[in-house]
Amino acid sequence: MAQYDNAGKQDVQVERLLEWLRDAHAMEAQAESMLTKQAGRIEHYPDLKARIEQHITETQNQARLIEGCLQRYDASYSGIKDLGGKMVAFGQAMGGMLVNDEVVKGVQAGYVFEHLEIASYKILIAAAEAVGDMQTRDICERILQEEIAMATWLDDYMGRLTQEYLARSAAPDVEAKR
Repeated sequence: MAQYDNAGKQDVQVERLLEWLRDAHAMEAQAESMLTKQAGRIEHYPDLKARIEQHITETQNQARLIEGCLQRYDASYSGIKDLGGKMVAFGQAMGGMLVNDEVVKGVQAGYVFEHLEIASYKILIAAAEAVGDMQTRDICERILQEEIAMATWLDDYMGRLTQEYLARSAAPDVEAKR
């Protein structure tokens, strides 16, 4: 009986891990869409644009790594969840276009999103450890470090960006929005 209980518990834990991996894939699809739209609109903040473009490449690789984790279980990502994430990103991009401080709001949203990703990968690491999937754990730890690096960069850059934005917005005939 104990063996059955442990096997059933393991199955439930693996299913939860797979669900969270699908969520992570959708999160990366949303991030890629959001970052691509944001980078495409930035005109006057070259450091920000370059860092976002670097993170787009990281994000695309992260999605591929998550796909690999799912494939090891003969599972796939959820196209519906991915589409939902992309639709949310589209809404965020459209909303940003309507405000005068688009670049500042974009960095703020990006900073919050990076912390959502950080929390998600910490949860995935713990879940992978619980089921004994050290390969998924290692991949999620690698991705976690990239998300922490992006969040740290945004944290360090936010003050400077705000000051640049305020200086540009105070100057006549100078666009500050993006």
